[in-house]
Amino acid sequence: MRVYKFGGASVKDADGVKNLASVLKETGYENTLVVVSAMGKTTNAMEVVIKNYFENKGELQSSIHDVIKYHNEILLDLFDNERHQVFTAVKALFDELNLFFKSNKSPDYNYVYDQTIGFGELISTTIISHYLNEIGIKNTWLDVREYIKTDNYYRRANVNWDETQEYISSKFNKSVLNITQGFLGSDSNNFTTTLGREGSDYTAAIFAYCLNANSVTIWKDVPGVLNADPRYFENAQLLNQISYREAIELAFYGASVIHPKTLQPLQQKEIPLYVKSFLNPRAEGTCVSKGKAIEPEVPCFIVKKNQILISLSSLDFSYIVEENISEIFSLLHLYKMKVDVIQNSAISFSVCIDNIYNNRDKLLQHLKAKFNVTCYDNVSLYTIRHYNEEAINGLEKDKTVLLKQLTRETVQIVTK
Repeated sequence: MRVYKFGGASVKDADGVKNLASVLKETGYENTLVVVSAMGKTTNAMEVVIKNYFENKGELQSSIHDVIKYHNEILLDLFDNERHQVFTAVKALFDELNLFFKSNKSPDYNYVYDQTIGFGELISTTIISHYLNEIGIKNTWLDVREYIKTDNYYRRANVNWDETQEYISSKFNKSVLNITQGFLGSDSNNFTTTLGREGSDYTAAIFAYCLNANSVTIWKDVPGVLNADPRYFENAQLLNQISYREAIELAFYGASVIHPKTLQPLQQKEIPLYVKSFLNPRAEGTCVSKGKAIEPEVPCFIVKKNQILISLSSLDFSYIVEENISEIFSLLHLYKMKVDVIQNSAISFSVCIDNIYNNRDKLLQHLKAKFNVTCYDNVSLYTIRHYNEEAINGLEKDKTVLLKQLTRETVQIVTK
């Protein structure tokens, strides 16, 4: 049993869908589950739709039409017969989306987000499943929400592993090629939930764990896991082997190739994860498994843009002690801030955060009641694993360093 995951970049147009089919033909597709993300930048386009629903109703239908037009162009490139049932199936999904917006009474942004954002995945898998059947690759389309069960923490739901295992064990047919959505689940009331951005990798790992799969392969537009993002760093190198532990470290610090939650269930059952290029499916790529920490042994660079650095100091020059730190973390939790770096001294405390839920202003207002507060917006957080002096010096060149923290294997630097 194998699990494949194809991201949005791999199916961004008709050629991408055809290439997915070619990968399946070349590598075989017996006893295979294919997890697919929304096509191209559809998730971003759907976020515009949701924003318009709350803030600019006059533009709502126009933004939905942009998503429809994008998918219709792909459909027309893939199917010669415009009466093919796939057109009806996709139209039904867009009708369902419109019906939700007309009938919804909830003002909860996160709830609305989760009920609508996943139409990108539902539509992409519908198109791909129909296309594969059309060219003779018989498959079964699955609604992932009937298999992965979660709590109702919308936009970052937690998996109910016992229920998920039960549904997958009882309903999943291993003997056929199955196509399903990444990123999505459902709560106890069958409302749609999402597993966090880039959660499709996690979906693949959940199924692999519950099915005791032999392997997971993530198909990307890069040759494997690189030691740096080539968009931001020159001379990025392919890593041939990474241990689970090292991959979890890299994911924790924000390496975008592997979702942070993906590796834990795979490590528990020692299921190898391969990251390969969908443009060259025969190439070795990167294997994440038991074994050597990293091969070759080179520094690994990670960057997170658009972070916020908050520096606090006591109003009366008293020490910042456990009680203060506990209160700070309670507020960070209350406002759902993702903490990336913390650093404290006797009378100061600095934290670099990811403002996912746009609660920055509320947090600052709360903090200013108790502390002197300095806030730096739009900073960059750089992390180097297995650093050396050359790597640090090269990174700091021509940048203003606001915070720097070193441990034995990792350095983190916040710059403006």
